Amino acid sequence: MATTFADQLRSLTDEALGALLQLRPDLVVPVPADVSALAVRAQSRGSVARCLDALDEFTLRILDAARLSRAADTALTSVDAILELAGGGVSPDDVRAAVDRLRARFLLHGPAEALEVTGAVDEVTSPYPAGLGRPADYLDAQTAALVADRAKLRRTVMAAPPASRAVLDRLAAGPPIGVLSRDATSRQAAGREATGREATGREAAGREAAGRESGSRDGAGRDAMTEPVRWLVEEHILVPISEAGRAPRPDGELVELPREVGMLLRRETGPLGALRPFPPLPEGTSRDPKSVDSAGAGQVMEAVRSAEALLDALGAEPAPVLRAGGLGVRDLRRLARAAGLDEPAAGLLLEIVYAAGLLGEADAHGSARSVTVSRAAGPADEIFLPTGAYDLWRALSIAQRWHTLARAWLSLTRQPGLIGTRDDRDRPINALAPEAERAGAPLARREALLVLADLAPGVAPAADEVLELLAWQAPRRARGREAAHRDALAGAAVLGVTALGALTSYARLLLEDLDDDAESDPLGVRAAAARQPSDAVRTLDGLLPAPVDHILVQADLSVVVPGPPEPELAAELDVVAEPESAGGASVFRVTAASVRRALDVGYTANDLHALFKRRSRTPVPQTLTYMIDDAARRHGGLRAGSVGSYLRSDDEALIAEVLADKRLVPLALRQIAPTVLVSPAPVARLLGQLRDAGFAPVAEDAGGAAVLSRPKVRRAPTRTPLAARLSDQAGPPILAGPRLAGVVEQIRRGDIATRAARRAPVTVRAANGQAVTGLTAVQRHGEAMAVLQQAVREKARVWVGYVDSHGATLSRLVRPVSLSAGYLRAEDERTETLHTFALHRITAAVPEQE
Repeated sequence: MATTFADQLRSLTDEALGALLQLRPDLVVPVPADVSALAVRAQSRGSVARCLDALDEFTLRILDAARLSRAADTALTSVDAILELAGGGVSPDDVRAAVDRLRARFLLHGPAEALEVTGAVDEVTSPYPAGLGRPADYLDAQTAALVADRAKLRRTVMAAPPASRAVLDRLAAGPPIGVLSRDATSRQAAGREATGREATGREAAGREAAGRESGSRDGAGRDAMTEPVRWLVEEHILVPISEAGRAPRPDGELVELPREVGMLLRRETGPLGALRPFPPLPEGTSRDPKSVDSAGAGQVMEAVRSAEALLDALGAEPAPVLRAGGLGVRDLRRLARAAGLDEPAAGLLLEIVYAAGLLGEADAHGSARSVTVSRAAGPADEIFLPTGAYDLWRALSIAQRWHTLARAWLSLTRQPGLIGTRDDRDRPINALAPEAERAGAPLARREALLVLADLAPGVAPAADEVLELLAWQAPRRARGREAAHRDALAGAAVLGVTALGALTSYARLLLEDLDDDAESDPLGVRAAAARQPSDAVRTLDGLLPAPVDHILVQADLSVVVPGPPEPELAAELDVVAEPESAGGASVFRVTAASVRRALDVGYTANDLHALFKRRSRTPVPQTLTYMIDDAARRHGGLRAGSVGSYLRSDDEALIAEVLADKRLVPLALRQIAPTVLVSPAPVARLLGQLRDAGFAPVAEDAGGAAVLSRPKVRRAPTRTPLAARLSDQAGPPILAGPRLAGVVEQIRRGDIATRAARRAPVTVRAANGQAVTGLTAVQRHGEAMAVLQQAVREKARVWVGYVDSHGATLSRLVRPVSLSAGYLRAEDERTETLHTFALHRITAAVPEQE
């Protein structure tokens, strides 16, 4: 019969042991050497705490019932005792099912009539199971005498004043600890001292008056709280206690409600309180799934557009990295205005694009000298810039771009909802700052989404309903994480993961894809390109409008794109037009400046005419044709180079016009020839001010050839996305199938080898210097060699005693492979490794059967 925890584990079948490892996968990180090591780990505080964190409210209450029903002498309980304590409010089958869950996890172990609670459970849980205090006989003798008389206890409780009864009801709900005000304690002691002295009526009246005056100074509120508690202490219903090893509390003395009194007050709900065997399912609002998907697809387009706008704004004007890390408040506001977002949404998207590897830090003094850096926070050594991956990301479809953002969000180990709040030191938490790091954020995000995924399609629960269900599913884990769960729901709405409060169909597929990736690629080492196209991407592609390759040019030179543009069309519009509005149909406008920009990057007038004729489904307005021809005719009429810089033109009248323009006085232009002007200003400044003044100059090189001036796009070094660095399934690996069977087999083999190692032959133990009765000498070296040679021929296992390089005497059960050149090579089947022993270090060799 199994008598120890390890023996009970050892007696399990392979299927039962595998089920335990599936329920508690942290037990095999790393794989224990044998069953004894597994037993030690299963009883450790950390492992038990992780196991309890995954249990639901009802199962934890049944575990509290097991703790409360333990016998005082044996510390054992039984299924019948747990059923009796759980009361008649729940089905016995539900209680037995909860007990089975606890036994499967070995939080309870042993036979049904003698169950034992794993020792670490008491260490990592509340000292007051189910919110009940300690027994009265443990706390106070007078209270124990009171609770022993059940009738007197009921009469005393029923006689409690209303205020005292309210205190009792609050403590009975748990926890059973309260604080008795120190002022009330001192007044109570003074009153007991005064009753022991003889006093005249006048003195008594004086004390009463003084008491009323003191009461008026303390305030009616304090007396209203202290008087009821003092009455309960005097009636021995509450017991004053002290905290062992701690200094006296400055606010007063602790009082505890005994367990028997708490159970009496819970006579209507039961000793364990109100029990909920089943989760509180959210009711929510039922919406049409098609409407949810349509609204979600629109939000997806908006989220992708906003992320792109933020990165474009940072590319045009990089923001400095604060000395303490993160993005400054002013820069966040600037970027939010540029993208048309509020600050929380902008902070969320910045965190996501950074996690996706689309945004990174770069040296502020890099090679791109023309980059303008916002200096709102002062000089900086590093700046935030889009990375090289951003250009590749922009070439993807909208669904693929959203998929990248959504995966990065699910893996994001930060809580964007903290941006704008203050930390424990009252310092503001900035976007991308280290203070927003929260290791549990991915799990909180996944928990909230799984609640929505378990509901019927189209059901939109309220946030409070989601939090209530999460608090039932894992009370220990959900406690204190309400803000993280609300932040997850808010982020899902911004990204289009949810719409109209319900989970979208493509988001459900995204969660399933992540589960499939975790099972097929648990270590996250498979290349992203090797993964199959996501079902979520294909579904979202079907919901989004098809990319368009054409535009509608209006008479007012506005350009309407009736849908999401193809990447090639989007790149062309970025050059030849100015964006005005975005959405399902985006609007651009062709201006003189945009046409000049197109000419600067290498387009000719014929190229622009052909572009608008090819792309536009409407006739090209004559106004646009004239604007292009006029800009092309003026374009390049002036040529600029560096002197600083020079300006030349074949048109002497144009040179005279430039020289006479007062707006160009800061350039300090000087005429050195009828057709040449020079300036000390750099050529970039010369070109900019000439264009601001309405001229259309072109830069040229030393040979007089025109220099195309497409702006250089600076990028930060490419970063590995967070989703590629972190496994989508946080925590221990998923154990199933052959992997689980292999772990169980390894533990079994290690246990057999460990137990066999403890039975080394006496000859080997004597050769290793251990005292063995009846042996006076060790086995001679020659005899050991003969045994080893025989074992090599027969491929038999032998016990080898040897001295290692540190001088320690050891023994090992091995199967010899070869014996030559002064060395023994043998295989250790327990560790599946090949060992090499120097022959002069071998002290003994004995066949296994001995």
